[in-house]
Amino acid sequence: MRTLTRVLCAVSAGAGLVVGAGWAAAAGSVGLAPEADLAYHGDVSMADGRVDVRLTPRNHGPSAVPDATVRLRWSVPLADRQSLPDGCARAEARAVVCRTGALAADGLGEEIRLGVRLRGAPAEVTVEFDTVWGGGAVDRNSGNDRQRVLVLDTGDSYVF
Repeated sequence: MRTLTRVLCAVSAGAGLVVGAGWAAAAGSVGLAPEADLAYHGDVSMADGRVDVRLTPRNHGPSAVPDATVRLRWSVPLADRQSLPDGCARAEARAVVCRTGALAADGLGEEIRLGVRLRGAPAEVTVEFDTVWGGGAVDRNSGNDRQRVLVLDTGDSYVF
């Protein structure tokens, strides 16, 4: 009886794999969201209350992304007046969002550069980067699209 139970469990598990694989293939053909793995790397520096950021978005794939949005959030409020590059906009008192543009599968996007002024003159600030919108793609590895960097007001570059 135990042998029969093991055989039935093995057959059942095997059937589940076949049905699961068939369902996944069928789901892909009916237009479920593609999968992409977004990440951000670059450097950030601060001097006299001004923070300069250079960041390059990357899509590890497997699908291309027509556009995405990355959020940059500071641990202190930004100054009221900011001059932001095209494709970037103030999202709240401490955050800016920027478009990445199209990201090919397993490809790099265009570098995003921006400088912001902080309110006051803090000795340090934490900058967080994360994806707000992934172009409709599902990112099953969202841990690598979140970065947190402590930046001291020394003018030194901190790589992330």
